[in-house]
Amino acid sequence: MLSHLLRLHGIDSIVLESRSRDHVEDRVRAGVLEHPTVELLCRNGLGERLKQVGLKHDGIWLSFGGVRHFIDMKELTAGKSITVYGQNEVIRDLIKARLDAGAEIAFEVENLSVHDLESATPRIQYRHNGAAHEVVCDFIAGCDGFHGVCRPSIPDGVLSVYGRAYPFAWLGVLAEAAPSSEQLVYTHHDRGFALFSMRSPTLTRLYLQVDPEEHIDNWPDHRVWEELKLRMTTRDGWSPHEGPVTQKSITPMRSFVVEPMQFGNLFLAGDAAHIVPPTGAKGMNLAIADVAVLARALREFYANGRRVLLDQYSESCLQRVWKVQRFSSWMTSLLHRNACENPFDRRRQLAELEYVVNSRAAMTTLAENYVGLPLDND
Repeated sequence: MLSHLLRLHGIDSIVLESRSRDHVEDRVRAGVLEHPTVELLCRNGLGERLKQVGLKHDGIWLSFGGVRHFIDMKELTAGKSITVYGQNEVIRDLIKARLDAGAEIAFEVENLSVHDLESATPRIQYRHNGAAHEVVCDFIAGCDGFHGVCRPSIPDGVLSVYGRAYPFAWLGVLAEAAPSSEQLVYTHHDRGFALFSMRSPTLTRLYLQVDPEEHIDNWPDHRVWEELKLRMTTRDGWSPHEGPVTQKSITPMRSFVVEPMQFGNLFLAGDAAHIVPPTGAKGMNLAIADVAVLARALREFYANGRRVLLDQYSESCLQRVWKVQRFSSWMTSLLHRNACENPFDRRRQLAELEYVVNSRAAMTTLAENYVGLPLDND
């Protein structure tokens, strides 16, 4: 995304990807795009297929006590909404746009390392197709995820690290089943959280709260469906449609932030700098917000030679990051069961759910954050 935004302003870049093109285009991950993310993609020539096949949602359901309660985000936020469009589909659109523009993308690179980060000419070394390569550049954008090489290349003592590991994980499944609801359904249940989502008119995406030490082999398909039905079936008879499970995985949940998000001429973005629990559907959107800020700062530098926005990159991004961490943590604590809870905690949680679905002010706060805070870019 950063490479695409830079090209629109005549700034050259090279994308180095450790995985294959098939892997990044086919791996099913996040799927909810905030309103500002959709606007940014469409405004920059990436909205054609999104508009054709993306599923626009005007609200979400909160379900507890066997009853679903609708949060009308469109009405509460003066017409804003979210769009279900898989992260792999966004990646597919971006790769096509970059290659159609003649940009350089190197897939399946190996042994990548970054050097001279505080100099005016930082370097990237890697191997590709069996040959050694070196890129000498003005800036490096570390968009390489939590396990990438960029953040660990920053010297010890520079970064402050903030984190929290949650005492539960999500078991996620992708099923060949037509969605049984037009909107996402977030379920709070005595047995644990569950989420109904979708990826297309024929694919349903579902999640179950499980123990972080749980093993996927303990969850054959029939057990997954039994547990989903137990948690999600409502008093009016609604439940997710069943179908063949095509993908299944367990993902631990954590919050993570490093400060600052820059060192010398290296700028961290996305999961390299922060991770949010998936309850609020913010990870991909937060990464796109980062590079929108970085693209604007780089445009200013190349147009006018000023580094003010580059120097403010971390501060600008972290204002949004911490607001999103707050919301994602709140959504997680609102909907999940914690083994450490006592009866007081349980009753307080139910009272908060009742308050949220019966207070316009509370619903508006949820809706404003869920559809996405405004992007800090022009």
